[in-house]
Amino acid sequence: MVTKSKTIKLNTKGNDHVIDITADAAEFLKASKVKNGQLTVFIPGSTASVTTIEYEPGLIKDIVGLGDRLAPQGKRYAHDDTWGDGNGHAHLRASTIGPSLTVPVVSGSMTLGTWQQIVVIDHDNKARLRSVVLSLLGE
Repeated sequence: MVTKSKTIKLNTKGNDHVIDITADAAEFLKASKVKNGQLTVFIPGSTASVTTIEYEPGLIKDIVGLGDRLAPQGKRYAHDDTWGDGNGHAHLRASTIGPSLTVPVVSGSMTLGTWQQIVVIDHDNKARLRSVVLSLLGE
């Protein structure tokens, strides 16, 4: 078994900015020469998430709308009372989707569906530099 890892950096805009990182993951996998195993994508931090979607403008708008319905920005959250940073909604949105994703690797390819891309969503209320950890275990 071999393990490999890489950290990529993303400049995000916050406010449910959705970024497609499928090409980054595919490039990392290709360079690794791993044929079978699993790729884990993880975002450190508690105000961003990782998932798969069909990366198209309508669904991106729907993701933002879902966040607005689940945890509206501007509502009073106990987190905001504690820290005063106004991003309680971002923590709730991120925890609902989650910080990681595991993708099986078969014959040197990620087993994503035709319309399935790996995305990072920055739910925070400000732009920032994010790190995303790609970790590969395989043979």
